[in-house]
Amino acid sequence: MHVLITADTVGGVWTYTRELACGLLDHGHRVTLVSFGGEPTAAQGSWLRRKNLSFYPTTFPLEWMEEAQPGIDESMRFLEKIVRATRPELLHLNQFCYGCLKADVPKLVVAHSDVVSWWRSVHHCDPPRTEWFSWYASVVTEGLHSADAVVTPSEWMLDAIEEIYGPLPNARVIHNGRTPTLFRPAEGRTCSVLSVGRVWDKAKQVSLLLARDLGIPVRIAGSLRGPEASAASPLEAVPSANVRFYGELDQAQLSKLYSESAIYVAASCYEPFGLSPLEAALSRCALVANDVPVFHELWGDSALYFQKNDPDDLAAVILRFAEQIDLRELYATRAYNRARSCFTATRMVAQYEGLYISLVRERSAA
Repeated sequence: MHVLITADTVGGVWTYTRELACGLLDHGHRVTLVSFGGEPTAAQGSWLRRKNLSFYPTTFPLEWMEEAQPGIDESMRFLEKIVRATRPELLHLNQFCYGCLKADVPKLVVAHSDVVSWWRSVHHCDPPRTEWFSWYASVVTEGLHSADAVVTPSEWMLDAIEEIYGPLPNARVIHNGRTPTLFRPAEGRTCSVLSVGRVWDKAKQVSLLLARDLGIPVRIAGSLRGPEASAASPLEAVPSANVRFYGELDQAQLSKLYSESAIYVAASCYEPFGLSPLEAALSRCALVANDVPVFHELWGDSALYFQKNDPDDLAAVILRFAEQIDLRELYATRAYNRARSCFTATRMVAQYEGLYISLVRERSAA
């Protein structure tokens, strides 16, 4: 089968796309990949020279960026040309806006994240009724309801977008997955804390982790500044010399950092899935997670939870793991086993393949 996949180079969608595309290629499929949001870095592009993979990088903006509308309109025309030229059998679209693309093949839209549900989680209210938010909401609504199928990475995310944009009868959940062999589940690591994510994103709540001096090493990996000028880091002064910022790291660097860290903190108040906690689990880190529904859905009793958005309780849970090695090892093993059984790339690719086949057959029979 020939699948056209859209991606962006800004966040975890690129990692997700790499796992999916490589899995499809390994199974003998052909992939045309079109990226948006900026040229991939050398590290991001290290896997792109694969047989049966065609790649079209662009710098068109992403739909969640401010003043994106002219660029989105232009990228729509560009993508329609690529579809006509390459003639894929199915479109796998990782942005909402392309769901309404004019094409004679099935269209699958994946809802990785959404500005309105993000805003509600961060600000506890609906977003302001500005011209831009109205445009964004209309783009997302049209894209979702024009698609032949919609996928979300969690039940929580499916509920969130249906609450905002209306029922989606052709929607289903496919959990994200990672390749376990990319990570090092070694034992005997130092008692240190790690968190990975965009520091500039208020939803990641890195500030909770830095609000108290834990007395043990704390490592933060992720970009400090977003792709837009307004997306600056929300952090104030760092309270302790034990804290170290690593900035953006490539896969090999992150894998090493996970393997050296005993405790991973998922402090987000908004997380449709969360690839970083999964990577930490595959590295056999003990998981500390914010008490929000999506983490309970995904990790169950494989994580210890701190009271929602409470920095004091977060510090208490971390110190409990730091002081009780047996408890830490127990939860590290639980997280590792759950990740290996529920969230592998192999499982994810197989579920998408099944959905692709079903959509193509339905179109052929229509």
